[in-house]
Amino acid sequence: MSEKQKFLIATIAIWAVKTLIIWLTCGWLFSWVYKIPPVNIWLEPQVMMSVKNMLYSNVIALLMSGLFVWVYTIIYKGVPGTGIKNGINFGILIWLVSALPGMASMPFFMTIATTVIIYWIIQALVINIVSGLILGAIYKNKL
Repeated sequence: MSEKQKFLIATIAIWAVKTLIIWLTCGWLFSWVYKIPPVNIWLEPQVMMSVKNMLYSNVIALLMSGLFVWVYTIIYKGVPGTGIKNGINFGILIWLVSALPGMASMPFFMTIATTVIIYWIIQALVINIVSGLILGAIYKNKL
């Protein structure tokens, strides 16, 4: 498999799995966290689910998945572990330097329920680990 094929497969797989996880957790299993006050910060459901919002949010999610893969292809040699462990470690490292500090500071700048932020931090960790696992599985022959 060529490097371009690996990149495209990894990007699409990560995007699809992230979308599924978010849909299952935010849209169903943990949807109750979005009802914790203050609730006036969220867009109306019909606006969130509009064609325009769905299209733009999926384009951004696809681009972010591509960036995740691209950064991995650059720094994977510096990440501990091999194969799947390397990918998982990469996911955890990205979470540690991006999602965790970014989300942990939210209560100081936004009116948002702390429970939502804790949920997002945990969800981001799970998504990054799963995304890293996908990367490690696809790129294992490269390492």
